[in-house]
Amino acid sequence: MSRSSPGVKRVAAILNFIADHPGQAFALTDLVRALKLSRATCHALLTGLVDVGYLYRTSDKTYVLGPALAAIGRTAAQHFSPLQVAQPEMRKLADEFDVLCGAYFLDDSLVRLRDRAASASHVGYPVPLGASFKLHEALAPVFFSDVERGLDNWLRSTDFEPSGAQKTSFNEAAQLVRDNGYLVIERKPGFNLDGPGYDADIAARTTDLPIQSVSVSEDRTYAVAAIMAPVSDGKGRVSFALGMTGFYSSMSAQRVIAAGEKLRDACARVSDFIAGEGRAA
Repeated sequence: MSRSSPGVKRVAAILNFIADHPGQAFALTDLVRALKLSRATCHALLTGLVDVGYLYRTSDKTYVLGPALAAIGRTAAQHFSPLQVAQPEMRKLADEFDVLCGAYFLDDSLVRLRDRAASASHVGYPVPLGASFKLHEALAPVFFSDVERGLDNWLRSTDFEPSGAQKTSFNEAAQLVRDNGYLVIERKPGFNLDGPGYDADIAARTTDLPIQSVSVSEDRTYAVAAIMAPVSDGKGRVSFALGMTGFYSSMSAQRVIAAGEKLRDACARVSDFIAGEGRAA
């Protein structure tokens, strides 16, 4: 594992401390005391940050964020997109597992495909970017897995009236998301999601979906329709989900788990980026 420079950490500590106290200015002694830096080290870092415009030294010898840093912040805010970080993750997953990997955003009761990466065998995949479908019970636990409010939040987002059994299935699937960090969705026997006559929007309004979430055990193979995992912000809310679809053949339990764990880890890295804790893989 690569190691970061102590100097970089000290610079970041100064900038983060000042940014965490908007509207306030800090003297050298304030920063030395708060950050537990030596006076000489802190003074040298402050001088360097003033020189490049990241800090500004006021007439009373206190420090505030500088104009260069403000400009960088505005640019970052205007162009910030977690999809920039998610795209290479999706590309690796698509190629490794020969699937289509998409970024799915929840818009009220609709799920929209906002970005995707396709393996060579899925280049001609017919679903366009921006396509949407009704959020259904098999997928809802990925977006609403909170142990206390998940079911209620899902019900508030949909006009679908689930049965008691469907509520139980939702809670069981939400527990799988919490335990594993991903959810496996399998085709039910006798249904063909790729065949003629299947309409995902119509299926999402029925009480007999052709897919179901499953807990993976070691004793059989799986006709996987999708593997989904949530990407969260710094406050534990789901920003969007990454999902792998287009599995052509049945998969062993080991292969399903390996794909789920790779997807989970990719989502964790994107979540870290959104939360401001980005780390290299």
